[in-house]
Amino acid sequence: MSAFRRGCGVSLLGFYWVLMEVWSIGAACPASCSCSGTRIACVDHERGIMAFPVLQSEMEMDNITDIYIANQSRFSSINDKDLHYYRNLTNLTVTNSRLTYVSRLAFQNNLRLQYLNLKDNNLSSLSWRIFRHLNISNLILSGNPLHCSCENMWMKLWMAEEAYTQDLKCIAEGGWRKPLTSLNLPHCVVPMATLSPSKVKVREGANVVLTCNTSGAPSPELIWNMTPLVSNYEIKTSGQVSELHLYNLSSLDNNCKITCSAQNIVGEHESSVVLDILFPPNISKLSDAYQDHHWCIPFSVSGNPQPELRWLLKGVPVTEGPYIFTQIHDFSEKEYHGCLQLDSPTHINNGPYTLLASNVYGKDQKTVEAHFMRNPFEGGTVTEPLYYDPTTDDTPLDPPEDRVAVYVVVGIAVVVFTGFLLMLVFLKFGGNSKFGIKGFVLFQNIPVEVVGR
Repeated sequence: MSAFRRGCGVSLLGFYWVLMEVWSIGAACPASCSCSGTRIACVDHERGIMAFPVLQSEMEMDNITDIYIANQSRFSSINDKDLHYYRNLTNLTVTNSRLTYVSRLAFQNNLRLQYLNLKDNNLSSLSWRIFRHLNISNLILSGNPLHCSCENMWMKLWMAEEAYTQDLKCIAEGGWRKPLTSLNLPHCVVPMATLSPSKVKVREGANVVLTCNTSGAPSPELIWNMTPLVSNYEIKTSGQVSELHLYNLSSLDNNCKITCSAQNIVGEHESSVVLDILFPPNISKLSDAYQDHHWCIPFSVSGNPQPELRWLLKGVPVTEGPYIFTQIHDFSEKEYHGCLQLDSPTHINNGPYTLLASNVYGKDQKTVEAHFMRNPFEGGTVTEPLYYDPTTDDTPLDPPEDRVAVYVVVGIAVVVFTGFLLMLVFLKFGGNSKFGIKGFVLFQNIPVEVVGR
């Protein structure tokens, strides 16, 4: 009975917390809306809302994935911070309301937004910059009094057949409506940007000039993007032509992407080039050996083209094979990261390891001391091999797991073999035993014969 009561108590407590959670969400939800853990719906046109509902905590708003708003005569705008805390919002519907304005930063924090329905509102224009950072798969804009203006031309260009499917129309001069797909304005041209040269392959320390030519109507804004760039630079612009002067190019800027962008109210276009800077190798890290599944001497090296790597042990070239070889694990932060891998090294492999890195533009080298196993013949006596802790020079480690396994197997074999010898001795001399045991036969289903005196 007590167990039953405890079970009921736990169940009631869990039910209580569920009720409290539902109550807390409902407490912050406007009276004209209904709220659940992932959805907010506001469809009551009598009481209505003027802005997006704000829940009790950021965590609750972070869980919302779907917001549905309809029939709201006082809901007129989506401003910069209205949806700031709805970071996981994927579906947004605002329909049959008085929505007239959407800020350019309205969805800056809603990177998961995929479905946006703004049908049957009061929107006369909408900037393409609102959606430039989003990956929206469905955008519904039909039923709005859109103007036949250059600012709305992007809808025709971006939505293509979808604009025809939605039967998007715009209001021309004189008040008559025309299909947005047939909109042609003489002074409304999508911008273009052309960057030259299209390839840059130079030595470290060189100077380079990149030229960007733009066109479009209205005249586009020209923007350079070269983040991050270590080298010094200067921008010189005249009309629709801009020059980017790069001085004393650093190897740290290898693979840096430089972009020239042209933007106007119709849309944007960009052109890019990736810097290919040639420089000699640099070994930034060569560390002490450590043991994982195998022994590893880790290193990090940069260079363009990719450096050739070789190893020396005590000044003698290391012959690589299945048990000792160089392995590159990763390329990040513009460096190659890897290790010299050694499988079960012994005292013979102890000593200074030198890494040599070279390409056509130069070379670099670094040396590290590596100890794997104590010499078993030191002092003139044979000792059990002890393995070094890579962090110290005198703390022995247990043998690797594969060697322990060998010792176990050998031990078992010795025990079995000893038992077998004892059994043979017992069989041979058992007939003369003072216990009167004449012998027995080791065959299945044949009983042992025992005769007493």
